[in-house]
Amino acid sequence: MRNEEKTAEKIRKRAEELAPVIREDRRYLHRIAEIGTDLPNTCAYICRRLEEMGIAWQPCGGPLPEKMTEDYMKAGFPRMERATGVTAVIGSGSPCILLRADMDALPIKEENDLEFRSESGYSHMCGHDSHAAMLLGAARILKEMEPELAGTVKLVFQPGEETGAGARLMVENGALENPKPDAAFGLHVQSVDPVGKTGYSVGVNSSSLDTFIVKIKGKGGHSSQPQLCTDPLMIMNQLYQAVNLLATREADPAAAVALTCGVAKGGSAVNIIPDEAELHIGLRTQDVEAAAHLTKRIPEVIDHYVKAWNGSYELTVFHTPCTWTDETFCKEAVPYIAEIVGEEKVTEIPPMTGTEDFGYITEKVPGMFVFIGAGAPGNAPLHSPRMVLDETVLPAGAAIHANVAASWLREHGREK
Repeated sequence: MRNEEKTAEKIRKRAEELAPVIREDRRYLHRIAEIGTDLPNTCAYICRRLEEMGIAWQPCGGPLPEKMTEDYMKAGFPRMERATGVTAVIGSGSPCILLRADMDALPIKEENDLEFRSESGYSHMCGHDSHAAMLLGAARILKEMEPELAGTVKLVFQPGEETGAGARLMVENGALENPKPDAAFGLHVQSVDPVGKTGYSVGVNSSSLDTFIVKIKGKGGHSSQPQLCTDPLMIMNQLYQAVNLLATREADPAAAVALTCGVAKGGSAVNIIPDEAELHIGLRTQDVEAAAHLTKRIPEVIDHYVKAWNGSYELTVFHTPCTWTDETFCKEAVPYIAEIVGEEKVTEIPPMTGTEDFGYITEKVPGMFVFIGAGAPGNAPLHSPRMVLDETVLPAGAAIHANVAASWLREHGREK
């Protein structure tokens, strides 16, 4: 048996032995679900576990700019004043590979009747509790085999993925420094796919997301005297139609573009023209040219339509880039994944139409992002209050992380 096969077998066996520990971590994190960029209880647990393993950790984050705090409150998040992430290092020297897990929850009340049901009012209906638990499991395995590592593994436990900017905050606060990673790997569970089925996309892996929150200011009054008013609801209606036409008239039909207005609100009574209305516009695409054009045109259309009807407005904009899977790294990593789950379970799939902020890391570092089945067809999907995961996936996810890291370092360490 080759050394590579022995390593994968050892990692897979150890992950199965650690299954109860990984499950315990997942259930604890599930119970204390926190949302946004500031996750004090989640971070405290992660750090305690790392310390128990003898792994030194560093905080990664810090105060948020006041404008960023205010902008996210406009988007419906609670007041967030800090980003609380964690980084840790196993091994030493170059090369360096980064393993990332997100750990924030969703503002959804769980409807499952589980013994470890969320007690916080929020819930891990996107599976980030399992991501953090699997990376803790991988950390334990990699620490035990630290003398064998041909370089450095950098762990990143990231808050705020659901804000679309958590990874950006980690990058801005040094997650890609001291040491600088040469490759980056991340994974995401899928509740509607069979356990262990692993999918990847080469190149674009997920859609970018640009969000435009428009607060339209008019002049309110009695509905019987519209000539004395500036009706923000009418402006909002005109704007709703206009921006949707951009996707059908100014984007290449071959481009994958989805433009939606998920929030349209204002008014309090049928006989009152209100002072203000609000429209939230979301643009997703996997086409760089379409994104560049539409993100330029949407603010122009907003400006012209609002001003044409004598209104004014405040505009808040958020951006999350596409996640990118590097072709070379992907070719190297696919066999390492297959050694854990089996070749028949690893397949290339179309890019995800949703958005994943791991793209902020793959903008800087050659990376790969994969999806691993953690349920079965017909299950409640991610972001449903009834989403559940098959916990037998947990050791597989931990083993994938560990084997990709150890194997990639072994191959690239030989080049030194």
